[in-house]
Formats: sequence, structure tokens, C-alpha cells
Amino acid sequence: MPADLAVIGLGHLGLPLARAAVAAGIETIGYDTGPSPSGGALSAADIRRMSAAGFRATTNPVELGRVRTAVICAPTPLGPDRAPDMSAVGDAARALAARLRPHTTVILESAAYPGATEEFLRPVLEQGSGLRAGRDFHLAYSPSRLDPGNRTHGYNNTPKVIGGLTPACTESAAAFYSRLTDKVVRARGPREAETVQLLETNYRHVNIALVNEMAVLCHDLGVDLWDVIRCAETKPYGFHAFRPGPGVGGHGVPVDPNYLPHASRTPGHPLRMVGLAQEINNRMPQYVIQRCATLLNEHGKSARGARVLLLGVTYKPDLADLEGSPAQEIATRLMDLGAQLSYHDPYVAGWRVRDQPVPRADSLYEAAANADLTILLQHHRTYDLQGLAVKAQLLLDTRGASPAGAAHRL
Repeated sequence: MPADLAVIGLGHLGLPLARAAVAAGIETIGYDTGPSPSGGALSAADIRRMSAAGFRATTNPVELGRVRTAVICAPTPLGPDRAPDMSAVGDAARALAARLRPHTTVILESAAYPGATEEFLRPVLEQGSGLRAGRDFHLAYSPSRLDPGNRTHGYNNTPKVIGGLTPACTESAAAFYSRLTDKVVRARGPREAETVQLLETNYRHVNIALVNEMAVLCHDLGVDLWDVIRCAETKPYGFHAFRPGPGVGGHGVPVDPNYLPHASRTPGHPLRMVGLAQEINNRMPQYVIQRCATLLNEHGKSARGARVLLLGVTYKPDLADLEGSPAQEIATRLMDLGAQLSYHDPYVAGWRVRDQPVPRADSLYEAAANADLTILLQHHRTYDLQGLAVKAQLLLDTRGASPAGAAHRL
């Protein structure tokens, strides 16, 4: 049966979009080359509820030719050259292009460099379909603004930015998104909409880098940074609170135009602040290791042979998503020092580091009591940090979530 919408790519972007569309009463199919929805974005129960409401996942590309709107949500991780890897977007576009019908609205939501919609996606769609974007079908870009686990801001109350190839393309995409969200913001075109994603992602990383540097400085000065932040965020203007951590995870990665495809580069004008922020944030796992070694040493223990319990290995609290989590690098470095690792995470049933399974603690308090050092890497709501601080021999809190004085904080 025909559907109103095809979501292409059922990962961390596509599944939440499909859920929002189904909830809005839009007949939706999800296309992916995998056998079932994936990505850790939604629980199995969420997907069952979507299916009960009419959502269908398919691996048959023929169904892409029966929809009014197609949204490409393929992953675009940074490749070895630090440029976004657009290969999955290309595969999705070719599958769609072979079945693309006139008057279809095609929207790209995948993270992309400025110019990608016009310079990369458009030629693939036009060559594969024989249709012309802006004349025979609508083409637009809309940056994803998903904040997984956020209970305050979801699809319906987060403004959606849209930039179409033509004004008619923008309006067609706006008509679709207005069914999902209370507010649609029209950008001048796809390049402006793509650069919105770039600015928002880089803003996050630069500000996290600033507060990570402050964390190191405050520790050296004997200043409680968490109390500093608590006070600073009472300022009603000109300040937005960010908090330090053991690293920066997630799917949104900072992009320096120096690494973009040649046509989008600006020679001589790299984003120096972004490059420096990435350097600072990449140093945080090693800083955590230094703090661990110092704490153990102060208590007459060596990192070699020490029993270390890692609490929370996902990149965000109360989610099962491991993408970009600093826990992986921290665990690797602890292994290099000869530590004996175990972990606890209510959302991760099994975890591997260097293709080796890390033992999972069944009894949290017993494991904390037996460990020489317990490290809180992610603060899941189920963790009682006051109780853990009492049970643990040593507790390093990298999230500032424990009561003042109850643990050593980053």
C-alpha cells in the first residue's frame, strides 16, 4: 500500500522521525538495507508500539516509489580524512532515484557539509531518475535537532529549520514538517540550513572544550568548578551553562571547513577555534586516566593490577547509545596500565573493548565495595551516588553528579 512518508535509514535520526510521524497520523514506512530497525535510538517496546500504529520497516526499495515525501537519514560519520563520509547518503539516494516519481518531496536530514544537498545529493537523484530538482521534484535540507533522552524538547516543540532548492521546495518541505512541529523556520536555501547544523554542533563542542579546560584549571587551583557553574548559571543573560566530562560523545561531530570537500573549502580561513576545541576535548580521557593514577597512588595502590569499576558507558544518561562514548578510550588506556576492569550500566547488557568482553557487575554495591577505584563516567538516573560513595573504596565522579564531599570530582 502507498504511504505518505518514507524514512530512509533507520538509525539514530530515522527512527525518532518515524515515531514522530506515526504519532502525527502519517502513514510511514522505514527503509534500510538491514533486516530490522537499529541504532539504539528507540527501545524494542517503542518499535512495537510504532508497528501497532501502522509503521512498516522494509528492505524492498520498490516501496520508495510509492510515497509523497522521502527523508534521507543515513549516517555520515567522519572518515579517516576528517571529512563527512557521504557513502551511505549516496546509497540511499541511488535507491530512491531509481524509483523517484514527479512531485515527490525529498529532504536530507543527515549531517552534511555546506553544499552537500546541491553538489552531492542533487546530481545522484537527477542522474538516477531523469527528473530535475526544483522542477520535477522538490529538494530540501533540514538539520536534525534531536536531543536523545530530552524529556522537555521533542519533535513537536523544537523549531524545524528548512532550506529548499527553490521557494516552492521550501514550502513543500515546510508543509510536511508543519504536521510534526509547532514551528517551521525557513532558511534562505539548503546551504544556509546545512550551515545551521555546522554552527550548532561546533557551538556545543567549543563550549564543552572551554568548561573542560576550566575543570583542569580549577582542580589545580583547588577550586570547586561545579559550585562555580552553579553560581554562574544564575546570571539571566549572556551565559549558558555547559558542564565538563570525560570526553565528548554522540553522533554530532565538530567539522572544520579545512576538511570539507574541495568545492566547500575556504582556503586560509579554517575554524581555528573548532580545531582547538577538538584537541582539548580529545585530551579529556587521558586527563581522567591521570586523575585515576594519582588517586590510586595517594592511597598506596598502583594502577597495575588495580580493580577498576566503570559506571555508565553510554554517551548520554538513560540511553543505550554507545556512539562516540569516551568510556571506550578510557577503558583501553586503563587496560594498557594493567588495570582489571569491570563495568556496570543498566542499559548495556554486554560491552567489548579491543574485541574482548568486559565483565559486567551484577551487584552494583558489591562491585563498588570490592573495586579499588570506581569511576562514574555517565550519570544514569538509577544510580544512587550517595549510597555508592559510602560503599566505594574510592569514587571518581567525572560528571559532578555526587553530593559535595561525597566523592572526588573531575
